[in-house]
Amino acid sequence: MEDLKRPLEYILTPSFEIFVVGAIIVLLLPILVHLYIARSTPYTTLPTILLVGPPGGGKTSLLTLLERGDSASATHTSQIPQSVELTVSNDRGATTFREAARIDAPGSHRKFLLVDTPGHGKLRNQHAMTQIASSTLRGVVYILDAASLDDSLADTAAYLYDVLLALQKRTGAGKTSKTPNAIHVLIAANKLDLFTALPASLVKSRLEAELGRIRQSRSKGLLDSGVGVDEIGSEEQDGWLGEYGSEKFSFGQMREFDIEVDIVGGSVLEGNVDKWWDWISARI
Repeated sequence: MEDLKRPLEYILTPSFEIFVVGAIIVLLLPILVHLYIARSTPYTTLPTILLVGPPGGGKTSLLTLLERGDSASATHTSQIPQSVELTVSNDRGATTFREAARIDAPGSHRKFLLVDTPGHGKLRNQHAMTQIASSTLRGVVYILDAASLDDSLADTAAYLYDVLLALQKRTGAGKTSKTPNAIHVLIAANKLDLFTALPASLVKSRLEAELGRIRQSRSKGLLDSGVGVDEIGSEEQDGWLGEYGSEKFSFGQMREFDIEVDIVGGSVLEGNVDKWWDWISARI
């Protein structure tokens, strides 16, 4: 009892040593707790995969299909962004989106956010460009209707031009500081279940040709806008997609900016999206 009494008296008796030890404990304990929590949490903010594309392409239908794992639910034109939290397998325990959607999915998993943005012309740039600037972005899925591409080619390509140019500028902005993560793009050619749908190879060639025309048109528009001769060079280069000065556009030119563009066909209606899911899983 006497042995216990002496250390207690020492601790409870005011002294410089006790004050210093107490101050160290008070200051260091919160820091140590914070470091432990930070290291034990893989993401303070979940990585993001962004769904973009013109209206009617199937963005919201794809989101509901991947969330539910069985079939897409009925959808309507989106007015605001919406997101769902999904998981991908760490150890190939769940190899398909259907398995990953199950509550009892096998193996270990990583979480991410799938963000759907409006495709309407008056809403899309505002929401999509905000998401593209995010540091959590890991990939962009551009969904289009391959069955009606010939009828909507101009609008579909114009929006894709804006998305790719924003990603190009995002990479270029990091050349003077810390380079952002490379963001790859999947062009998901949807509705291949319809007989009028173009195969992925034709979707690619149609888009490349139209993007080249848009590039030339915007460059000519800048020349006709009255911009000073000294400013035309930098202004034109800032708005030029891909290899500057090239006659024809190809998606391969985006590799200069660490952007890989893949074109893969599928069908949300038939649940034929496994290749899209594999692409998404590889980005997380």
